[in-house]
Amino acid sequence: MWKEPSAGVPLVDASEVRLPQPALVDAVEPESIGDELGIQPGDRLLSINGVRPRDLIDLQFLVCAEELTLEVQDPDGSVHVVELEKDADEGLGLAFSEALFDGLKQCNNHCPFCFIDQQPPGHRRSLYLKDDDYRLSFLYGSYLTLTNLTAADWQRIEEQRLSPLFVSVHATDADLRSRLLVNPRAGLLMEQLAWFQQRDLQIHAQVVVCPGLNDGPALERTLTDLARFAGGEWPAVLSAAVVPVGLTRYRPDGDGLVPVDRACAQQVIAQVEPLQQRFQAELGSRFAWLSDEWYLMAGYSLPPRDDYEDLPQEGNGVGSIRAFLEAMDAATDSLPAALPQPRRVSWVVGLLVAEALQPAVDRLNAVEGLELLLHGLPSPYWGQDQVVTGLLTGSDLLEGLQGRDLGEELLLPAVMLRQGEPVFLDDQRLEEVAAQLPVPVQLVGGAAEIVAACLGTDS
Repeated sequence: MWKEPSAGVPLVDASEVRLPQPALVDAVEPESIGDELGIQPGDRLLSINGVRPRDLIDLQFLVCAEELTLEVQDPDGSVHVVELEKDADEGLGLAFSEALFDGLKQCNNHCPFCFIDQQPPGHRRSLYLKDDDYRLSFLYGSYLTLTNLTAADWQRIEEQRLSPLFVSVHATDADLRSRLLVNPRAGLLMEQLAWFQQRDLQIHAQVVVCPGLNDGPALERTLTDLARFAGGEWPAVLSAAVVPVGLTRYRPDGDGLVPVDRACAQQVIAQVEPLQQRFQAELGSRFAWLSDEWYLMAGYSLPPRDDYEDLPQEGNGVGSIRAFLEAMDAATDSLPAALPQPRRVSWVVGLLVAEALQPAVDRLNAVEGLELLLHGLPSPYWGQDQVVTGLLTGSDLLEGLQGRDLGEELLLPAVMLRQGEPVFLDDQRLEEVAAQLPVPVQLVGGAAEIVAACLGTDS
């Protein structure tokens, strides 16, 4: 499921120094140290050994001490000081409502292809937060640009060994990257990569390809430059993902951007795949990977699973569909010959991936008594016909499924919802959308859950 910054996290400028807020306890693990101490959801952790943590990273460092003094505030404002001893590798068993206690660092770039700026107005504030926070990059793999780091931020990355980070590169040419990000500091990237290399720190890189801007020779230069940092025992750049720019009907007028079409996708594949072979020979790894969307838009079959090695960019859509198909192969390897009771269910996915999933659907429909109806939908909300499943919104479902045969139940991929909340990208809630559909909705995650839901068994 997709993540977004919480609206409860205040934005901070890169130059602003902000005192951390108390860490609000969201959950307590049963039989943990926190549970034994009587800490409850709603309590606030003020300090550990006299230090107020700035974020979850600080907290993880602080709780490594064997002797702890905790300052905890109850919801009524009462403050308690608790002293304890524990093993160094033992945590407190506490989960917090936010990852950052001193505010979210906002993006100071003005990229015309920024997805946040391509959303309609009027939704919850958190959908419009443009984070560029290195801590979220370290904790969750979100991408940052390195343009708004202060000297203290660089020092902390080095001291706490916050590696790997995930960096949106887009171009290594200083002038081109500065133009793409509309920020003169963006031109410092190559120096910053050298900084990582000198300190044995690492990144994963991302290149969002905008046709006519950073494709062609610029893309080849970018990947070649990044590969210069990918050799040796401790490579500074671990991998590079090449992804197509995503444009919506809400993007600003006159942005100069061109959507990726089939011819463009085929051209980018033809350019990157020879580079992969070269990197394989020089580095022992393909190093740079194309996201699955390129192959689907080009009308090509996805590369075999082994081509993705250990899936270093799976969270960025590189090999994620191939890995899912592999999981579906395993989940459908030993299907029953027949169901004890006939079952008709539907499964909704993004139109871009529907064709790739059809073989798995055919295998399931070979089970006597089972009929699985696959519905691949476009996204009128975003103004895109070819979309991945995670971009489908509640309004896309209601419009796209109207009048379709949904069987007796609709299987809805959890990737369409915000992580931890039943909310779609267009701000509609799951229960509101489900109430307008003619059949019950079952939320499904991975391949095993989908197969179990089709068969009517527990996963």
